[in-house]
Amino acid sequence: MKNRSDLVWGLILIIIGAFLLVTRVFPGYFDFLDWPFIVIGVGIVFLLSAILSRNGGLAIPGCIVGGIGAILYYQRMTGRWDTWSFAWTLIPGFVGLGILLSGLIDRGGPRFDSSSLVLMAISATGFVIFGGSFGLGWNYGNLWPLFIIGLGVIVLISAFFKPKPKE
Repeated sequence: MKNRSDLVWGLILIIIGAFLLVTRVFPGYFDFLDWPFIVIGVGIVFLLSAILSRNGGLAIPGCIVGGIGAILYYQRMTGRWDTWSFAWTLIPGFVGLGILLSGLIDRGGPRFDSSSLVLMAISATGFVIFGGSFGLGWNYGNLWPLFIIGLGVIVLISAFFKPKPKE
C-alpha cells in the first residue's frame, strides 16, 4: 500500500510543479490568481489525495481548507473583508461536504452519513441568519422555522439509508 501512496504524492507534486512552471512561463495569463489560491490549492491537494489514494478522510480537511480559501478569494476580489462576520458560518457546511465526499471516496465503498446533511443545514441556517443580520440585508427573521423543516427532511432521508438491523 505504501507504493500507492508514493504514486499519489508523486503525481500531485508533478501536477503542482507543472502548474507553477506554466504560471512562470506565461505570467500574463494568470493575473486572476492571488494569494488565496494558495489556500485553495492546499485544499485541492487534500481532495486529490483523497480521490487518488481512496482515503476519504482526506476529503474533510480538503473541503475545509478549500472552502476557506474560496471565502478569502471572494473577500480579496471584492474588498468585503467585513463579510467574515457571517462567512465563518459556512465552515460547518464545508465539514459536512467533506464527510459526504469521504463516504463516496472511501475504499470501503460508497456510504451515506446523514450527519453531513445536518452540518450543511446548520451552516446554511447560520449563514442566512448571520448574513441577513450583519451584511447581506436579508430580512429572514420570520423564516427560521424552515430550519426545523429542513432537519425533518434530513431525518426522513437518513431513514432510507440506515442499515437494517440483523435478526
